[in-house]
Amino acid sequence: MNDTNVKPPTVITAARQPIDMSDEVREALRDGAPVVALESTIIAHGLPYPDNLDIARELDATVRSKGAVPATIAVIDGVLKAGLGDRDLMRLARGGSEIAKAGAADLAVHMAKRTSAATTVSATSWIAHCAGISVFATGGIGGVHRRASFHDPFDVSSDLSTLARVPIAVVSAGAKAILDIPATLEALETLGVLVVGYQTNEMPAFYTRSCGASLEHRADSPDELSRLLRARFAQLGQTGVLVANPIPADAALDPDEVDTWLSAALADADAQHINGKVLTPFLLAQLAQRSNNRTVTANRALALNNAKLAAQLRAMLPPATT
Repeated sequence: MNDTNVKPPTVITAARQPIDMSDEVREALRDGAPVVALESTIIAHGLPYPDNLDIARELDATVRSKGAVPATIAVIDGVLKAGLGDRDLMRLARGGSEIAKAGAADLAVHMAKRTSAATTVSATSWIAHCAGISVFATGGIGGVHRRASFHDPFDVSSDLSTLARVPIAVVSAGAKAILDIPATLEALETLGVLVVGYQTNEMPAFYTRSCGASLEHRADSPDELSRLLRARFAQLGQTGVLVANPIPADAALDPDEVDTWLSAALADADAQHINGKVLTPFLLAQLAQRSNNRTVTANRALALNNAKLAAQLRAMLPPATT
């Protein structure tokens, strides 16, 4: 059962691995009610405790306030879950950096070893699609890392290739500010992922509302977005859409300040030879420290803003069909 009238690509073999859904999520999908996926990396790795637990609960409440059912996604003891209870949220929040960070390629390992992991955009998108959920709210997607920040010039997040493979709409504040955003946009275009600015003609840069990179496509309402998704998924049978939703103006940070903090954080990462999966949480922690937690406040605001839009968008889409 899919959350929209989508014919899954032949590469997807979701039926082989059932997703453990909460009763609420399962019943909502069965009844054709709107469901919005939420990722769990923001809980374990994006923010410090107890801010991470607070935001997890706020995201849940925000989705509900717009008439949709939230489905936070993670791997718990080897089980792929869609719809976490407060106990699992607490476990991820308290575990923090001790909890593994899983991309889509890592899921089989955690299933086989019966270990737990917070899911990135790629893993969350994969599990959400397998569960029949077509709209997903996150903070910012991964992408192409800045070359000055690491020794490997080919550090590219699997978020991008996963969006090219599954029909899901990801609502985010663009790509994380620590990335090379113009290069990330180029990679998305090459992979055939549609990027649509929501009420903007420029790509947002997570903590700031733009990065100077223009977007070709724009939508100004949830209804306009929903019509676009119906055409892309149901009529054309195409895959991922990134909805670039800028951080609210009153929560946005000064770009020059962010660049100053980020340059220092990147220099520290280089000096400590930090790269790969641990680079992003390291840089986010550094930014929080250097900004006196202003980036944490901004992260909370943009994540809630994305959850609100995702729920509004999902409400505009057709009900699930068997």
